[in-house]
Amino acid sequence: MVDYHFATAWEALADAHKDKTVLVHGDRSVSWADYDARAARIATALIEAGLKPDSKFGLYLYNSPEYLEAQYGGFKMRGVPINVNYRYTEDELVYLLENSDSEALFFHATFADRVAAIKHKLSGIKLFVEVADGSGQHLDDAVEFEKLIESNDPMPRIERPASDIYMLYTGGTTGMPKGVMYTQGTLAEGFMLGYDFRGFPRPETLEDLVDASQKVHEAGAKPTSLVCCPLMHGTGMWVGAMIPMMLGGTVITMPNVHFDADLVWRNVEHHKATDVTIVGDAFAKPMLQALDTAVESGTPYDISSVGLIISSGVMWTAPVKEGLLKHGAMMLADMMGSTEGAMGQQITSRDMPAKTAKFELGENVRVFTEDGKEVTPGSGEIGMIATSGNVPVGYYKDPEKSARTFKELNGVRYSFPGDFAQVEADGTITLLGRGSVCINTAGEKVFPEEVEEALKSHPSVDDCLVVGIPDDRFGERVTAVASCNEGGTINVETLIEHSRTKLAGYKLPKSIIPVDTVKRAPNGKADYKWAKRTAAEALGVRLPG
Repeated sequence: MVDYHFATAWEALADAHKDKTVLVHGDRSVSWADYDARAARIATALIEAGLKPDSKFGLYLYNSPEYLEAQYGGFKMRGVPINVNYRYTEDELVYLLENSDSEALFFHATFADRVAAIKHKLSGIKLFVEVADGSGQHLDDAVEFEKLIESNDPMPRIERPASDIYMLYTGGTTGMPKGVMYTQGTLAEGFMLGYDFRGFPRPETLEDLVDASQKVHEAGAKPTSLVCCPLMHGTGMWVGAMIPMMLGGTVITMPNVHFDADLVWRNVEHHKATDVTIVGDAFAKPMLQALDTAVESGTPYDISSVGLIISSGVMWTAPVKEGLLKHGAMMLADMMGSTEGAMGQQITSRDMPAKTAKFELGENVRVFTEDGKEVTPGSGEIGMIATSGNVPVGYYKDPEKSARTFKELNGVRYSFPGDFAQVEADGTITLLGRGSVCINTAGEKVFPEEVEEALKSHPSVDDCLVVGIPDDRFGERVTAVASCNEGGTINVETLIEHSRTKLAGYKLPKSIIPVDTVKRAPNGKADYKWAKRTAAEALGVRLPG
């Protein structure tokens, strides 16, 4: 574990890169010096409100500089930021803020009415901070973000242990949100990944970090990272923002709520973005369509600055990667991981062919059968992926779930996030999917992502999700919910026959339900709960509970 805290690292980087830009949002930019000063004033405000080291504070915000400034301010006074999903309903918000023991809440003004409706249930929150957004809404008793900064002096710098807790809530595919706890030092060590991608040795000490970041700048390799997915999720915050910032880089957020592929490429052109962070095909497909359309119209986007597009969390298929590479000689990094740990990666470029769901195992990653035996490469066995090294402390206030997910084998502590895979003869792994959504049909295990990949390889299918629907004969029936490409139609028999060339018979969908749009979370992740309800309603099947 490195021996420094994120706030201490960013203070050192702010001193080294004072006048350089760290945050960009539309026409607004923030220097490292201003980022540090504004965060220090936020830290004072949190202390004045009664927050102490290890106090939690919610970030109920869209992508914006304020999101990152509030997080940094909380880090400075050794607080713990809580990511709040801006799509949550009132009950979900109350659960998250109460479960996390949050004592302050930063929110965009557009959410003022929703916060007002639950405020009486949030007895632990001592400070409400409202970020103006032009919505015209306002919460009584809330402090305006800019006034809070103006009315507080900067908190003096302090020493902070690397053992302080950092926490990210993950919704997962089942159950209530869970807070995954890391130590600051453990996570900071993992975030040195950015140096690997740029061919620099990983820094270990704080002095090494500053020196390494300066060398990255001097070599013209500083990342200018465009975050396409929400900061409220790990891919956006960790990959898109915090990893580039550990290199003294620049983070670009876009002033739009809904994903706009053309806006992505306009921002790439305008800001000369070098890195683009997405979440699989949910983002990559419309981005490819926008590039193709621009070329066809004779007004292609200039994406020559992009050296890296990086994705995590959702399947990124080979045809989409190949399409993107026709537009630029960039590296495509498909990262396999979850909030509970990084597991592997697949790098694609014009010199390295694209593959779907095939990953190189990370150095500290193993695949184990249910009885704890390591899977032999090429055996065809299915096992659970486990990662050692930067393992979380556990789940917040959930010792039972922690014991099931973070456990020791052969004297080594591993994280078992719940993903299943096969290990190929060459040592690569084929990701099958998460066990919590695995379908059990007639005693056979079917992983939805494998079936989804087969269906999406047909040119008529735009997107799909696969779920198990209760069935008297098979236990569960493999069922797909699918949307078609513009001008296409969903022909059930054609799609099933197409899948037959790629899947064993028991994996074939028994039913395919056409929908206008497949519902996903803002980060592109599958909404299997919605898919299951939609399929059950269409088939007239009653779901348990």
